[in-house]
Amino acid sequence: MATTQSRTTPRRFVALDIDGTLLGRDGRVPIGTVAALDLARAAGHEVVLATGRSLVGLSPVATQLGLIDGFAVCSNGALTVSLDRAVASGYVIQHAQRFDPAPVVRRALDLAPGARIGVEDVGWGWQVSEPFDPELLNGEQKHVPVVDLCAMPATRIALHAPGISRHVEALAATGVTVIPGGQDWLDLTAPGTGKAPALERLRTQLGIGPAATVAVGDGHNDLGMLAWAGRGVAMGQASEEVRQAADEVTGTIDQHGAIAVLRSLLPDDIRTDALSPLAGQLSVAAHTASGPMALRVWHEDRSEISRCDTWVLRDGVWVRHSPIPSGTGATMRAIELAAGEAGLAYPCGDVGRRRAHWRSVHDGRGRTGFELPLYMRRDAPTADLASRSRLSSPTRSPSRSGYRTVSWPPTRSRHGPE
Repeated sequence: MATTQSRTTPRRFVALDIDGTLLGRDGRVPIGTVAALDLARAAGHEVVLATGRSLVGLSPVATQLGLIDGFAVCSNGALTVSLDRAVASGYVIQHAQRFDPAPVVRRALDLAPGARIGVEDVGWGWQVSEPFDPELLNGEQKHVPVVDLCAMPATRIALHAPGISRHVEALAATGVTVIPGGQDWLDLTAPGTGKAPALERLRTQLGIGPAATVAVGDGHNDLGMLAWAGRGVAMGQASEEVRQAADEVTGTIDQHGAIAVLRSLLPDDIRTDALSPLAGQLSVAAHTASGPMALRVWHEDRSEISRCDTWVLRDGVWVRHSPIPSGTGATMRAIELAAGEAGLAYPCGDVGRRRAHWRSVHDGRGRTGFELPLYMRRDAPTADLASRSRLSSPTRSPSRSGYRTVSWPPTRSRHGPE
């Protein structure tokens, strides 16, 4: 089972399969999964979905999991997207690996003349030679002639026919990547495509070290990803081949195996079970921050918060530390109350007033948000104040309320609001 990191462990790149890892066979997300994802993200880890699903099949599940920002890899690595609720589609395509479908389609029909062929129509559904059962493909289907299926570069092709998996080698000889999905199903993508190469591009882009990578999966298409990760974890229900490819095995999805791995990435000296979700995420963020921390919130055309992040001061520069998922849709007053519940203090207004003193920040694109410095309270039950001294720099004696007061120096920001 998963082990626990110390609070000094660096930010992790966490790649998670969807079906069989975060989503059960009944199509439901196991209880506690979203909460565990939220806490891992609040700790500063980069959580990335890595799935064989097409983009249209990924999007609703990502929303269900609360992952409305960050990155995702889909179509077995052929597509990498940035999740962005600010755009109408909910995503921006970062990388698409396409190939000429004609040679492999012709070869497939020679080998299995009755095979159904589906070519992914990115963000919409599939162009198909014959209709597939609706539960086999995500999204809409459009019946078109085979010649039209071969006319445009493809990200992914699905082949469905009895026993078609016996033709893996013959189809791979055309130069494509072939991934079996059972005896009667094959997925085809461009040469060299896979979850692992796509994740490696993202890891490099985000500047996270190779040893700080974690991957969790249960399928044949996860083999490369598990071998790529510094810590590859197979789900308990995975086949023996997948289990052998991993560094460790967690519980099955019914045993909340993925949740156990996510919880192992949190500090071992903090308990969030008795806290509200918002307070728990703030507490985890404070315990994993590497310097003085502030919370930044942004509004759209309503009173509720549309984005909520923690930022930390490193070498005189403010950098984004983590999202606070439960802050989205909350109010500034709710955040103040949750901070107190988490054992955090913040600057207040005039003497005798309890309300927080928020200050304005700008995102460089004409939007104004609000920032609230947060620091550990002297009587915080989970705080090890000796080891937390890096999070606060008292400039005067503690107040009668038991709060440590902090001087926030003039700073500049990098990669975000100023």
